[in-house]
Order: sequence, then structure tokens, then C-alpha cells
Amino acid sequence: METSEGIPRSAPAVDPRSGFCSETKIFHSLRRPVPLPPDSVPLNAASFSLSLLPSPLPDQPALIDAATGASVSYPDLLSRIRNLASALRSRAGLSKGHVAFLISPPGLDIPVLYLALLSIGAIVSPANPLSTPAEIAHQIRLSNPSVAFATAATAPKLPPHIPTLLLESPRFRSFFDPNTAPLPPLEILQSDTAAILCSSGTMGKVKGVALSHRNLVAQIASNHAAAQVAKEKDAGPPVALITVPLFHVFGYSVVLREVTLGETAVLMERFDFSAILAAVERYRVNLMPVSPPLVLAMAKSPAVVGRDLSSLKLLVCGGAPLVREVAESFAARFPSVIMGKGYGLTESSGGIAGTDDPRNGSTGRISASTEARIVDPATGESLGPGQRGELWLRGPTIMKGYVGDAEATASTLDPEGWLKTGDLCYFDHEGFLYVVYRLNELIKYKAYQVPPTELEQILLSHPKIVDAAVVPYPDEEAGQIPLAFVVRQPGSTITEEEVIDFVRKQVEPYKEVRRAVFISSVPKSPAGKILRRELINQALSLLNLSYN
Repeated sequence: METSEGIPRSAPAVDPRSGFCSETKIFHSLRRPVPLPPDSVPLNAASFSLSLLPSPLPDQPALIDAATGASVSYPDLLSRIRNLASALRSRAGLSKGHVAFLISPPGLDIPVLYLALLSIGAIVSPANPLSTPAEIAHQIRLSNPSVAFATAATAPKLPPHIPTLLLESPRFRSFFDPNTAPLPPLEILQSDTAAILCSSGTMGKVKGVALSHRNLVAQIASNHAAAQVAKEKDAGPPVALITVPLFHVFGYSVVLREVTLGETAVLMERFDFSAILAAVERYRVNLMPVSPPLVLAMAKSPAVVGRDLSSLKLLVCGGAPLVREVAESFAARFPSVIMGKGYGLTESSGGIAGTDDPRNGSTGRISASTEARIVDPATGESLGPGQRGELWLRGPTIMKGYVGDAEATASTLDPEGWLKTGDLCYFDHEGFLYVVYRLNELIKYKAYQVPPTELEQILLSHPKIVDAAVVPYPDEEAGQIPLAFVVRQPGSTITEEEVIDFVRKQVEPYKEVRRAVFISSVPKSPAGKILRRELINQALSLLNLSYN
């Protein structure tokens, strides 16, 4: 049994305020317990998701195309999923265990295709439609698909040996027609792989993260329970604008959440700031899941002036760290909009902590059914509240492993099921999680370790700087020095010396930025993470060096 806060009654050593057990050194979730179906019961993530829909079905649209206004009702959504699933089995020959590779911009067909594939036990493997052919080839080697779904624009990036269905083709469109010969249902185990999603790969090649139906069921259940609590507070917005990419775990989990809750998901084919503002006005959007670059644009862009964004109630930021100065600038401009914050990984099936009260930088309390440890990277000792160490996670949303990479799986998942996140974090004495920095992104200056995010926060507080990123730069004496890539505000003439001096006045000597380079934009992943490898290579090209 568990208490109303989710702490096991059999654990008297657990502090009810922080969730920390002094005997096991494990942090327990302080959230309400979320019941999950027994893991031995055959069940797929699509069926579980749709079983949570309210009855009667909502009379608002399930999906809307932001550009055209075309929509799909909830009865039509269920019909499309059912017909497409049947046709994929009977006419395309897809079945349980087959990998389906998807490379397409967001559109009304993508959520339907996701759910149809999940319902027949096929493994969904989506990719960034802007990826290069070489990047696509790497992802295909990881997932080994039986078929690809693409558009006329993205299909040329695929290797010729992959059978491909074009989403706009008459053949695929015919798959939505009613099928009068229903096939016998397939038994899909919760332990079966449901999706292969790519990790961000900001410091190297992406890895294929294998998520099970159980992982997705647990994530869907957690999101659904959190949304019900929000609705009890009259904070459940019915119209969400999906600005995050659907091939990323953030967008993937958000679109499943919206369908499960019977809300309206407004989809955009590509990221366009002006189009986002127009969609908020046109569809009276209440909720936007966002990445930090969009928060930055809303906080600083003059394009916001004169727009009617009064319908907005809540932004949920994830995918990458949100700098405190950016959050404060947003709050000053939009004082009536709640800025929610979340933390998660592809390896944890998406969000694992979240809050609509960031509490000076906290990412919230960990999800129900999740356990955490804070581990000293040097000694392996488990630490308590207020102490910094690597965050380890365990629970039903944690991935099966990396496909085709047993070595990476073994180094990331320990034998007891703990996921080593690579993030330096701590819990406070009320169980709130704080993410400090990525361990593998530290700059090694002499005997010191410099977190680039700390310097980026300082740079973004400068009124003449619109964006910034800090990376290591080789130095014979120090080993590495911090180098800042800076995007000036339009019309600004801030110099390298001014940038260096601005940081110097606010940090210890070993953290000083030693060089600054001005660029037009900071390269980022679709989820908003800084692509540090690209910037490192750009920095090294200044010295004509190669990075090892």
C-alpha cells in the first residue's frame, strides 16, 4: 500500500517532505499514485490511450491543420485509426514487430498513423524531415525498417531499398476507406517494443532508443492523471498548439496526451514564429508545449506587439534547459501566462518531472511510480537532499535500451534498472528537482570544471545579446577555455571586449569567457538543445584543428 502522496507505507525511513529514504538513499515520488494495468496483461499503447477518452466523445475537433483550418473530429479520428490499421495489415502486409520509418512534416495524418501502427504492434520510428540523407541512413541502420512513410519532398532522402508509401498518394489515401473484412486481433504484450525514437545527439551521433508499450502506457497514464488534477483547478486548456516536432519524444508524447484527454491539437507543418502567433489568435489557443527558443522569441521579439494572445493560459517548456533570465523576461511581458517547466529524456519516454511553479529554477517533483537517486560521479555514493550528483532514475517509463548498441545500453542502464541520466542535479528538502548542468558538456579549464549553461545565463541577461552559447576551445596552457558564440540584438554593436568584460565582472576568474565570436544564430536541435558539436567544429576551424 501507499500513502496519498505515493510513498510506500512499509518505508518508515522515508521523509514525507522530501520523499528521501535514509536507509535505501532513494527519492520516492510525492505525487498521487497512478494505477497502471498489470504488466502481464496484453495491451498496446494505442488501445490504452483511446480507452481513456471521455464518453460521450468530445464535440470539439481532435486535430486541426493550422495553415488550412482542415480538421478531424473525434468520431472521424477513431474511424481513421481503425480503417488505417486494418489496411496496413491486409494491404501493406505490416504486422507485429515490423518497423515503420516515418519522415514527414507534421500533419493531420501523422497522429493517426502513429496510433494505427501502435495498435497493430508495428514499431514506430520517426525521423526529422530536415535530416540529411547521411543522417537518415544512420537512423535506418539503427532501426532496420520494413517500410517507410514519406512525402514526395522527403522520399528522395531514403535509401532506394526501403519500400516507401507516399502519404499524399492515392494508394495511401485509400487506406482510410472502411474495410469490410475485419482481421482477428493481434496479441501485443506490454513488453513489446512500441517505438524507436532518436536521442538528440548534440555531442555526437544519435542513438536509437527502444521504448516498450509498457513505457508509453505508464507515460500516458501519468500525463492523464496530471491533467485531471489540473482540471480540478480549472486549469485544463482544451486547445493546444503543438509547436514541438512530432518525431521528438516531447512532441510524440504531447500529441498522445492531447488525444487521450479529448482536447484539440492544432498542428503546424513547420516552425514559423509569425504563423505561431497567428494560430494562437485564430484558434484561441490556451496551451502551448514549447522549447526554449520559442520562449526566447516571445520574450524579446517585436513581432509580438499588437497580437491578441489573451487566450494563452499555460506554456509548458521542455526539451532543453530554460535559462532563468529568459523565463523572467517572458513573465514580465506575459504576466498572466503560467510558465510550466518539465524535465525528461527520450530514455524516460518523455517528461519525468514537471511543475507550473518553477520555484527559482526547479523542474518540479518526479512523476508517480518513479524513483530517483543522486549519485556522486566520483565515488558512486548515493546522496541526500541538497547534495549535488548525477541523477539516476528507475520506473516503468524507463527505456528498454539502445537498439544495436549493447555497450551504450550497459553503460547507461545498470543491472537494477537505474538509468544514468548524465545530468548533475539535486533535490531540495521538499522533493523538488533542480537540474544544474550536463556532465559531458563541462569545460575543463586547468583543474577546474566550468558549466557552459552558467555562462550562457549571464550572457542572455545582457540587453544587447539576443542569444548565446558557450563551448570549449583548445588552449595549450589551460587545456580548454570557454568560448562564447553571441547573437547580437538587431542594431547592436557590442564588441568582443565588452562581452568578455561583462562576464568577467560576474564570475570567478577560472570561469571567464576568454574569446567571443559573433554569429547570426545559434544552431539548435528541433527540441531547442544547443548543438554544441557544430559550434565546437566551427570554433576549431578558426585554428584549422580537428576535434577528437
